Amino acid sequence: MKSGILVVSFGTSYKETREKCIESIENAIGVNYSHCEVRRAFTSNMIIKKLKSRDGIHIDTPLQALEKMIVDGFDNIHVQPLHVIPGFEYEKVTNAVSRIKHKTDISITVGSPLLNKEKHYDEMIDALTDRLPKKTIGEGILLMGHGTEHFSNACYSMLQNKINDVRDDVLIANVEGYPEIDNVIGNIENKFSKMILMPLMIVAGDHAINDMAGDEDSYKTMLQERNVEVECILEGLGQNTKIQDIFVKRVSEALHNK
Repeated sequence: MKSGILVVSFGTSYKETREKCIESIENAIGVNYSHCEVRRAFTSNMIIKKLKSRDGIHIDTPLQALEKMIVDGFDNIHVQPLHVIPGFEYEKVTNAVSRIKHKTDISITVGSPLLNKEKHYDEMIDALTDRLPKKTIGEGILLMGHGTEHFSNACYSMLQNKINDVRDDVLIANVEGYPEIDNVIGNIENKFSKMILMPLMIVAGDHAINDMAGDEDSYKTMLQERNVEVECILEGLGQNTKIQDIFVKRVSEALHNK
């Protein structure tokens, strides 16, 4: 019996970030499932093309990776997405699995993203609060999520409400979906003199470096223009060992429920 785990992320073109935020999770899964071969796929065609043209690195799409695993004789395959919400990128994974299942009778399971069931939010908040700075008078924390037009964008509002049950100094603002920075900046300048900015994304890539912490038209500059002191922490969720443990747990959840 040949078993494998395909770990699928959006991807990143930053080598150091890839190692810290994606490989770290892949390695954690590999350690806990040493009888399985762990392989990688990205859902971002843009990242895949960039890595190939710039660095000569080939990364498979989920469909390509699954097709190769079937050719290579795997009998059991688990696909574990490294996405925060079950949005468009997660659907790329489930769609690839559906297409492959029409071609083979082998067992293929798919794990959940970070946020899916209600209990997942509590796990996520536990992992987040373990890394957040301690609550300080006049100081707040802004988590930059990606956001989406997909209905799963509601996950961010639920996460915010769940966070509010624990702390009142943490806000979420998305790059591409409600709530965006314009929806929360008034609350920030009326309540806090300093904000700590952190990405609510698996990797601290382009969005974190440019949209959050950049020197032009970023969360940082928008807040500084309103006389709010800013500190940026460029650390992706994938660097958080508790987040790594959650993804290991997602694999276990899927394999025990199949």
